[in-house]
Amino acid sequence: MSRIYHPPSKQVHHPANTISSSSNASVSINKVNLNPTTAASTKIYVNNPSNAPLDDKRSESADSKMSAELVDRMEKLVTRMEKATSKLENFSSESVGAKSATESIQNGSHDNTEELPSIIAFDELINSKFSSFKDLSNKIGGDVKTIVDLVENAFKMERKFLVEAARCVQPSQDSLMKFLQQYSKSIEEVQSFRGKNRSSAFFNHLSAISESIGALGWIAVSPTPAPYVKEMSDAAQFYTNRVLKDYKEKDANHVQWVKQWLQVLSELQAYVKQHHTTGVTWNSSKKSMQFDASKIVLGSAPSGGCAPPPPPPVMSLEELLADDSKSKSSTNKANTDALFAELSKGSDITKSLKKVTDDQKTHKNPNLRAGNTVPSGTNSLTNSSSSLQSKSTTVIQKPPVFELADKKWKIENQLNRNDLVIEDTDLKQTVYIYQCKECTITVKGKINSIIVDSCNRVGLLFDDVLSTVEFINSKSVQMQVLGKVPTVSIEKTDGCQVYLSRNSLNSEIVTSKSSSMNVLIPNENDDEFSEYPVPEQFKTIINSSRKLTTQPTESV
Repeated sequence: MSRIYHPPSKQVHHPANTISSSSNASVSINKVNLNPTTAASTKIYVNNPSNAPLDDKRSESADSKMSAELVDRMEKLVTRMEKATSKLENFSSESVGAKSATESIQNGSHDNTEELPSIIAFDELINSKFSSFKDLSNKIGGDVKTIVDLVENAFKMERKFLVEAARCVQPSQDSLMKFLQQYSKSIEEVQSFRGKNRSSAFFNHLSAISESIGALGWIAVSPTPAPYVKEMSDAAQFYTNRVLKDYKEKDANHVQWVKQWLQVLSELQAYVKQHHTTGVTWNSSKKSMQFDASKIVLGSAPSGGCAPPPPPPVMSLEELLADDSKSKSSTNKANTDALFAELSKGSDITKSLKKVTDDQKTHKNPNLRAGNTVPSGTNSLTNSSSSLQSKSTTVIQKPPVFELADKKWKIENQLNRNDLVIEDTDLKQTVYIYQCKECTITVKGKINSIIVDSCNRVGLLFDDVLSTVEFINSKSVQMQVLGKVPTVSIEKTDGCQVYLSRNSLNSEIVTSKSSSMNVLIPNENDDEFSEYPVPEQFKTIINSSRKLTTQPTESV
């Protein structure tokens, strides 16, 4: 008969007998509770089928060790099974909750819209990635904080739209376009803020946001909105690289700012791909509501204030058509009466015409025919049209600016100036030249960087630049370096002449969307320059490894 083996603390000793080497101990497990809500009780029995007394010390030690290992293994197994059971129960409850929320929306119960997986996922995007990005923007402050506040408003409006889309059936294209026109204004505010602050110290930050804010327009894209978000994210790469280059060794907050903004766009792309794969998901149930753009655009009245005044009464289409037809009929009747009144004059209708004298006839005055002009006062309509044209072509000239503002030299709105010289310079200072025409600007000493933006027929002469000289949105510009310049960047510029010195032959020239660019390199005696054009045309082929290879070419 088999005996139950007790733990060593409760072991009962018997007379010494040896256990046969052929006997095999068996293990039985009883009362293992896998319910995580109650305490588990486990009992392990070790049986000796040979009925031999267990009083040999070596046998007892081996049995104790085997029993301890089995207890440890079983406890680990029970723990793993309890964790698996808990995960299954949680997953089941979440699935049931999400399913019930979706079914309640489809059945017409619109109070549970906030519990939909798509709305919860969008809230997580705003409260996690975008929230940390906004906190870092507030830490940087200045124009960065202002533009991110505008971006936050656009995200909030998009969330309201997604909630309404989950409640409502897909509207007509005209109704949707009315909302998109209002929604696009929030995106245009971000882009216009960048345009109004070109002289900002954070211009590259503003440009990175402005170039990629179009990603929020995915709600108007189908059937592939997710790739559209990725495309808008890539559009900001040019300016994000500038921020990384400028602040890589200066301030880690700006580097982290770039990474977090790209993470926000990446999370937005993943969200769109998962919840709105082919476009905005609308409520297709029979009990769904009708889409109303005013609920999103106007929103609720601010707390503590009065409600906005009601809109003026809207006239029906029949009333508008009736008023329009009345006005047209009255106008047509007046014109018809005036026409018949003139016709009834008969031959007297020509009495109001003025006689053309000989001095006004071109066949008798060759001078009038050669000059192709009409004496003033002969035609009031021509005079009024010419004056109107001159008024329309008048450009408002802003006051010129030449000043040093917090380590930045500003030269703006200068016209026909060849005596603009910057002498007292510092390595921490930058130069920003904006909307100047037919000017020559000289920068003496070493300076950090120079930017020429939206200029026409401007010449730039400088000694040394620590980082970059940039030409943006300009025409017919020239630059000459007397010392060193590491990088010359040319973007959206038509006509640019770059004169290099002997010490700047290692300079890098980066071009983008520009034309008529030439680099002039001095000879060994520094008395003549050799002119070399920068390629504008490229040929791209697919190589044997199925990758693209691009080479500059003059002809295809």
